[in-house]
Amino acid sequence: MSFLSSLSVSVSGMTAQRHRVRTISENLANAETTRTAEGGPYRRREVIFAAVSDDRTFDQELLEQDRSLSNATEVKVVGVVQDQRPPVLKYDPSHPDANEDGYVEMPNINTMEEMANLMMASRSYEANIAAFNASKNMAQSALDIGRST
Repeated sequence: MSFLSSLSVSVSGMTAQRHRVRTISENLANAETTRTAEGGPYRRREVIFAAVSDDRTFDQELLEQDRSLSNATEVKVVGVVQDQRPPVLKYDPSHPDANEDGYVEMPNINTMEEMANLMMASRSYEANIAAFNASKNMAQSALDIGRST
């Protein structure tokens, strides 16, 4: 793996985790949203990642169906999906979105789960920063060795 490839891997990881943090933040911000443009309560969203290899052409990738993570060189966000868990019913007959029985459909967001996911995304981002800095420091050390001879 070349120096620039190692930096590219770290950058792709940071970009993916930044997207994940943004999505988690949207989930937390909408934890009480009972009415959306699509109708019904806000639905929790989740980011889907994939390992991508850049050392094969598209044709080679199609022919070689079994992907090996040993040659993965990038993390890519392949989509954001809605959680399919049903909304949480909360009894509040005074709420404007309450049904005839007095229940309100609340978003399917567990704040503790979202906070744990946020901490994992933050730690992953920090790990990618550490890897990026380690690669940068190794390259700087190699340049320093070259200058001293």
